[in-house]
Amino acid sequence: MNNQTFDSKSVLALVLASACWGVATSISKMSLASLPPLTLLVIQLGSSVAFLWIVIAITRVRISAASKWARPGLLGLLNPGLSYALSLLGLITVSASTSSLLWAAEPAFILVLAWPLLRERPSAGLVVLTALALVGVALVSGLFSQADPTGAHVGSVLILSGVVCCAFYTVLSRRLDPALPAVFVIALQQTVALIFACVLLPFQPFIASPVTSFAIPASGWLWAIASGLLYYALAFWFYLRGLRRVTASTAGIFLNLIPVFGIAGAYLLLGERLSLAQWLGAAMIVTCVSGAWLWQKVESKRERARTCVTVTQITTSSKIQR
Repeated sequence: MNNQTFDSKSVLALVLASACWGVATSISKMSLASLPPLTLLVIQLGSSVAFLWIVIAITRVRISAASKWARPGLLGLLNPGLSYALSLLGLITVSASTSSLLWAAEPAFILVLAWPLLRERPSAGLVVLTALALVGVALVSGLFSQADPTGAHVGSVLILSGVVCCAFYTVLSRRLDPALPAVFVIALQQTVALIFACVLLPFQPFIASPVTSFAIPASGWLWAIASGLLYYALAFWFYLRGLRRVTASTAGIFLNLIPVFGIAGAYLLLGERLSLAQWLGAAMIVTCVSGAWLWQKVESKRERARTCVTVTQITTSSKIQR
């Protein structure tokens, strides 16, 4: 297992990121009632980018040389650019429960990708906990209460493609220079994503029902901006903060908390109610994520202990040879 600094700060950052994504999903659902998906994406990213660059200017964050911008900037095309463009387009025809289930597959994709790309071989315990968490997400999303299955619907394919983009983003972000300030990396990536979304915007009438800016109520703009700040500015900042201190596989397991926060947000903002099966699924997710945290913490301590023993043996052998 790769070395990592797994502590309460890492856990808090990843949980807060999941909370921001979960609650912002409910707000985005409200916004889609008056905004087409790509328009919503541009407004969300625009508000987030403006906020992030203002924070950078006020706090005087050190901006790295332009020669170091390419790698982190291009990741913005993956996430949130392509990933959330596909996701919002998919939500036009896919139910919220099916979407939640598909997004819950992200930790599994991260586990699969992190092994060959980062040499992060997952332990058997982590694989089992991830699988159980997926069962919990299926319960939370209401999959077992749906009358019609997901099938090969185009919307599901779009969302699943977005999930794969997010998984690649998480794995590739582990290779970013840790010296780069997280807020600068996020602002750079989302600026690239905003440009990408603006390029796609003229094609929206061909793939979604157009809604002119004059038809958007003031509340629609406010909800879109609020969801953008939560979904992109705060959530990505917390996630990158946590991702720099743990492995990609560990960060992925916390993403299973998103549906839990999403349902809580839907209850408060949209008046949705949970069934008994969904409450059971939420409990399973929290239990599995907590179990994964404790598992990785124990494994991290064992790894450090083995390293200390190895160093001691080498030092002792060196002294004997002298």
